Amino acid sequence: MSENQANSSDWGLFGRPLFQDPKARALSRVGVVDVGSNSVRLVVFDGAARSPAYFFNEKVMCGLGEGIGETGRLNPSGRTRALSAIRRFQRLAEGMNTGPLTAVATAAVREAEDGQEFRDLVESETGLELHVIDGTEEARLSAQGVLLGWPGSYGLVCDIGGSSMELAEISDGVVGKRVSSSLGPQRLMSVQGGKKARKEIIRSTIQKLHEELGPQHNRLFLVGGSWRAIARIDMERRGYPLHVLHEYRMSRKAVTATAEYIAKNDEETIRAMAGISSSRMKLVPIASEVLKEVVREFRPHDIAISSYGIREGMLYEQMPQKLRDRDPLIEACRFAEAKDARLPGFGRTLYEFIQPLFKSASPERLKLIKAACLLHDVSWRAHPDYRAETCFNLATQANLGGIRHNERIFLGLALLYRYSNTRITTARFEPISELISEADQQVAETVGKAMRFGAMLWLQKDAQIGQMRLYPKKRILELTLSQDAIPLFGEVAEARFNSLAAALPATPNIVLGQ
Repeated sequence: MSENQANSSDWGLFGRPLFQDPKARALSRVGVVDVGSNSVRLVVFDGAARSPAYFFNEKVMCGLGEGIGETGRLNPSGRTRALSAIRRFQRLAEGMNTGPLTAVATAAVREAEDGQEFRDLVESETGLELHVIDGTEEARLSAQGVLLGWPGSYGLVCDIGGSSMELAEISDGVVGKRVSSSLGPQRLMSVQGGKKARKEIIRSTIQKLHEELGPQHNRLFLVGGSWRAIARIDMERRGYPLHVLHEYRMSRKAVTATAEYIAKNDEETIRAMAGISSSRMKLVPIASEVLKEVVREFRPHDIAISSYGIREGMLYEQMPQKLRDRDPLIEACRFAEAKDARLPGFGRTLYEFIQPLFKSASPERLKLIKAACLLHDVSWRAHPDYRAETCFNLATQANLGGIRHNERIFLGLALLYRYSNTRITTARFEPISELISEADQQVAETVGKAMRFGAMLWLQKDAQIGQMRLYPKKRILELTLSQDAIPLFGEVAEARFNSLAAALPATPNIVLGQ
């Protein structure tokens, strides 16, 4: 079989990793500047194009849109800070070889009287053309950013900035209806008539948006810094142990409770508790009023935080459909293996070796097992005493798309058991592991111990090391080794095989040679 034929059939259900394709490599380092009403940010994406790593990510809180509702013009000090930030970003991008930066500006620049003047100044000072997008285009790009992390997802994307709020439908990987409003917290600060008048504007505006979009009872995806700040506060209020914002879930009841918590408590106390910047915190109380009304009006079945938005949507825009259709988690893990593992490609061999133990597993579970096999050796440089902890942290804290919080923990536990025969029991690990069921913890342990044993049979990446078969009714775990693998089956390997059998539980049966 040729190498190309082997690659095309490598992964069966999961397909060949496309980041090796020239079209994907062309996207391997892309720089995006996002000039928003509250912040200016540079993100440089690098790595597996379908699930890009954040090679560089810097934000400056400029407040360009502050006061625009009263003056109609950009905040003068914000203009100065934004221009300084863009100069810095342009110079950094040159050093990182990103190629030409793509720069977009949203509500503040598009609506300000001096917006064109600011764009001209940016171009004359930096050579960077600042593309102004309208509200519906902003909604589309934000929705595409969500699709980068949740391929094939459905629901309503709600993106809030300083001066505007956008909504967009997504279904089966396609962006549908889009609407834009002026419900940004910076703009709402200038509403005359106080809190009562502001609440009436929020309520009537969201009712109109609902009329335009129609019923939206699926998932609500939240995009934007103010939503993420509210999610941090919700985490602290609930005592949630995994501080990863992407894919964090809230119920309608939780949103209401957190909005009331923000309204009743001291802002500085909340800010310090949740680790939110002062400039962001001053927008949070008004943003929470907006979110509370969005949830009340649209009544989504659940609410998910997305760390992906306009910037990721711009990257998604450049991807061919073939690349968009790939699984972001598998692509990211495959890239990590190629970059960091001692024997890139052995993850596939390991997966094929242990997969017969999980014949009844769902496609979603098999995907996690595949991801674990790809990541099983990427932390080998860590000190042996800390490899299990390093692997657990990698899975539970890494910037990954296409994976829920409970799946992160499953993956983390599997990798932990890859390097440790027993669970690490500390005050930090236990609360996180309790976010998944005891049954799933036991499966993760089995996956980890299967990888721990399989890694002992380390041959060339395409070598036949043998096979394992589990007879569930007889509770027998049978191991048949290839002739090449027999010399690798020493005392330690046998002990790890017996540990795997005990975890199933099953009686071990070893057949040397096939």
